[in-house]
Amino acid sequence: MGSMTAPTDPAPYQPDPLGPDFQLRHLPQPDDYEGPVRATLVRHVPAPTSNRAVLYVHGFNDYFFQREMAAEYAAHGFRFYALDLRKYGRALLPHQRPNNVRNLAEYFEDLDAALAVIRAEGSATLLLSGHSTGGLIASLYAQARSTAGLAALVLNSPFLDLFQPWYKKLAVPLAAGLGAWLPDFKVPSGLSDKYGLSLHRAYRGQWDYDLAWKPNHIFGINAGWLRAIRQGHRQVRRGLQLPMPVLVLHSDRTAAAPTWSDDFLSADIVLNVAHIRALSPRLGPHTTVRAIAGGMHDLFLSAPAVRAAAYQAVFAWLESVLPPKASA
Repeated sequence: MGSMTAPTDPAPYQPDPLGPDFQLRHLPQPDDYEGPVRATLVRHVPAPTSNRAVLYVHGFNDYFFQREMAAEYAAHGFRFYALDLRKYGRALLPHQRPNNVRNLAEYFEDLDAALAVIRAEGSATLLLSGHSTGGLIASLYAQARSTAGLAALVLNSPFLDLFQPWYKKLAVPLAAGLGAWLPDFKVPSGLSDKYGLSLHRAYRGQWDYDLAWKPNHIFGINAGWLRAIRQGHRQVRRGLQLPMPVLVLHSDRTAAAPTWSDDFLSADIVLNVAHIRALSPRLGPHTTVRAIAGGMHDLFLSAPAVRAAAYQAVFAWLESVLPPKASA
């Protein structure tokens, strides 16, 4: 089941690249098949006087940079933390291949360590939030760590199935099967740079983030990663039966085109929202699914009015499912 105790390394918080409102703390983990491993916890400061906290988990080819998200949670009385998973963003070490994983359960130790720190800092009501691949990981973690005491789960466009044409999906079982024997075998991702172009302000988007940690042309993937993802998808299809309330938010539509279209700024171009709608009820009996009109794949990187609607949906739902607030 893994440890839920605080990390033994008393590494202090350090200044974070996002500025004075954020601090980071590296969480060393046991070595894996590439060598030394760490995750990185980011916290928003100053924290509100509350015993409620949220831990946010980013998506694939991603890391935490959403200052606005932290400010929104803080304004609603939540201590805000985010986790850069092993081999992503702040946690990436020089000897590691970005995103390289062979089983999604490898991330559970990262989450264990982060949640232990958050508890030690005075939070008792814990919310776990995940975007895309982070949403898949958070869901599987909540199922595997049934004693973790999570109060609720908020998922932003969770990655519950591949978004590919049927003829490309035919090759997925073969490529995923290779992952058991040749985990480092490189496989094509099928993802273009259009999503990155739609986000970063240097191109067609409105956000500024580190393109070394979140490049437009995504980091390569290997057969071990694909196998891990498909194993996670199969778990969801079988049903997780999560006991806590779960909120799933997604865009109201998916868009695809061979060349750039401004339509990409108001639709999900990474996942098929029909898959999210169909599979989300399998997460558990207390799952609420809501579409956010005009949302991009990451709803909280969408246009301002869309983000406002998404945040309103999150906090109204949280007030309806969480226990009453208490001071820390």
